[in-house]
Amino acid sequence: MIGVGVALMARSGLGVGSWEVLHQGIGRILGLPMGTVSILVGLPILVAWWPLGERPGSGTVLNVLLIGPTTNLVLGLGGPVTGLPAQVAVVALGIALTATGTALYLAADLGPGPRDGLMTGMHLRFGWSLRRTRTAMELSVVVVGWLAGGTVGIGTVVLAITIGPIVQALLRVFDRKGRLSARRRAALEARGMLAE
Repeated sequence: MIGVGVALMARSGLGVGSWEVLHQGIGRILGLPMGTVSILVGLPILVAWWPLGERPGSGTVLNVLLIGPTTNLVLGLGGPVTGLPAQVAVVALGIALTATGTALYLAADLGPGPRDGLMTGMHLRFGWSLRRTRTAMELSVVVVGWLAGGTVGIGTVVLAITIGPIVQALLRVFDRKGRLSARRRAALEARGMLAE
């Protein structure tokens, strides 16, 4: 779902997702496809997890192995979408798929993907809400990606502002047994922090 969502955002012509601005900028510099850069950027992010107390799982491995290639595959299926109503619909679908896929695998608690592990690790380490943490991350990588030559559009801005709140809301739906929430609460209590 996430790989398809990422590719739809790129094909909309209204801007790629926040991390994809970074991937696109690096890809232009190195001459690599966006999905391939996604895999390569994910590896050093995994290293940043260790001081935050996050650990990879089978979901982490699947994230790294599937999202980039899926993105490349869907991008290869056609060109950009044309016509503003279709572009807006494709952006909305791309955001919905990305957020839903993120919330589903986070709720499964089999290990987050590199970027989401950074988000949950910062949440656990500093007690910040997932919503604020994700939004801050998304906005930061947009700036760095834009400086690296990635393109920013209205779809980028909408995704950067909405992905955190959507993922947090969907976790309430998909984490009905509270596995992820209970683990986060226990980790925060062990560190003497209160979650937002």
